[in-house]
Amino acid sequence: MLPSVVLVVLVLFVFWAYNSLVRLRVQADAAWSDVDVQLKRRHDLIPNLVETVKGYAGHERGTLEAVTNARSHAMSASGPAERAQAEGQLTQALRSLLVVAEAYPELRASESFAQLQQTLHGLEDAIQNARRYYNAVVRDLNTKIAQFPSNLVALTFGFKPRDYFEIADEERAVPKVSF
Repeated sequence: MLPSVVLVVLVLFVFWAYNSLVRLRVQADAAWSDVDVQLKRRHDLIPNLVETVKGYAGHERGTLEAVTNARSHAMSASGPAERAQAEGQLTQALRSLLVVAEAYPELRASESFAQLQQTLHGLEDAIQNARRYYNAVVRDLNTKIAQFPSNLVALTFGFKPRDYFEIADEERAVPKVSF
């Protein structure tokens, strides 16, 4: 009788551990999809932003090309680590574009530019929230994969830790302000 009770408890634990790992994996996939959607929204906004700036500051070709190239690279990146690096480069290029825009008062006064800039700020907040949620789910999944005894179930069924979607070192740098 005792061995059968132990066997039933062991089987129930395996079911519970497996199902909790699957739930976390599905949540991580859904969270990554949300990050991807927000990044695509930003990628779709960038051509409009570039065209608006080009209309007022067309001779700033280097900055405009840098934004376009960074967008292309970010759209083709795959996986959280590569995507995070590419998105960091895109963020830097967008910052340069917004700095260029500051030099053109008529551009800053443009209603379409102001609306695009406001939309971009909203998207940046949405991206940050999606990235934070994704990283929280990945943390929970990776913890469950590493903890004993659920790590035995994870190893048996091939669950692998996920990469975090971390900001690039360039984004961590404090902007320099000089007067």
